[in-house]
Amino acid sequence: MPSEFPKTLKKPFIGLFNIMEAAICVAITIATLVAMVNEVYNIIIYRDILLSDILLMFIYLEVLAMVHHFVAYGKIPVRYPLYIAIMAIARYITLGMKELDGVYIIWLSLAAFVLAASTMIIRIGHHYWPYEDDEDN
Repeated sequence: MPSEFPKTLKKPFIGLFNIMEAAICVAITIATLVAMVNEVYNIIIYRDILLSDILLMFIYLEVLAMVHHFVAYGKIPVRYPLYIAIMAIARYITLGMKELDGVYIIWLSLAAFVLAASTMIIRIGHHYWPYEDDEDN
């Protein structure tokens, strides 16, 4: 369905949104890189690498991959935030294993499993029913 937005205003607004998207992508990238450098700095200073540190680095890596994919293709696949959520749950369980109630850990594990199953279903769906490119339509 075509937009009812006036054509004289459409081009400047799209340009403004493109500039805002680029600025936000740069800000997210810089913030993620600063957080990664800070994490590596803490690992070097304390000379101690924990599983939670490694999981946090994977979260940063997924954020960077998500920004890269958005810049390269203009879209963010649903599975990237799912990967981040799975890693965040794993890190949360790892950090709070001693303080968390057993039932709560099971619920968190179930949430991670549901996210992993969702990712698998999405990947299978993309394999059997791939998206059509906008250029093809």
